[in-house]
Amino acid sequence: MTSTRNRLYAISLGILFIGLCSASAIYFLADDNPDEGDGYVIIDGKIYPGSAYQSKGYVRELERYGGKMNVLMDEFNRWFGSLWHGKKLGVTVGWLSAGTALGLFLLARFLYPEHEPPDPE
Repeated sequence: MTSTRNRLYAISLGILFIGLCSASAIYFLADDNPDEGDGYVIIDGKIYPGSAYQSKGYVRELERYGGKMNVLMDEFNRWFGSLWHGKKLGVTVGWLSAGTALGLFLLARFLYPEHEPPDPE
C-alpha cells in the first residue's frame, strides 16, 4: 500500500508542477484586452465606446423580462465567462491545478494511512 500512496503523491506533485508552469506561461504570454470594443453607448447624442451590456436600458430590459434574478444570473454568466480569457485564464488554471493536486494528495493520505494496524496473524 505504501507504493500506491507514494505513486499518488508523485502524481499530485506532477499535476501541481505542470499546472503551475502552464498557468504562469498562460499568464505571462496572454494579452489582456479590456471589453471596450464590444459595443457603443449613446449619451446625449454622442457615441462612446463601451459595454452595451452595462447600460441602464439593457439592465432594465433584463429585469423586466426575468426580474432581479435574471440580472444577477447575467452578471454571474459574464463573470464566469471572463475567467477563461486573457490573464485570468492563467490564474484559473493555477487554482484548478492546485486544487486537483491537493485533492489527490489528501485522497492518498486518507486512503492509505502511513501507520497501518498489524495483521492479526
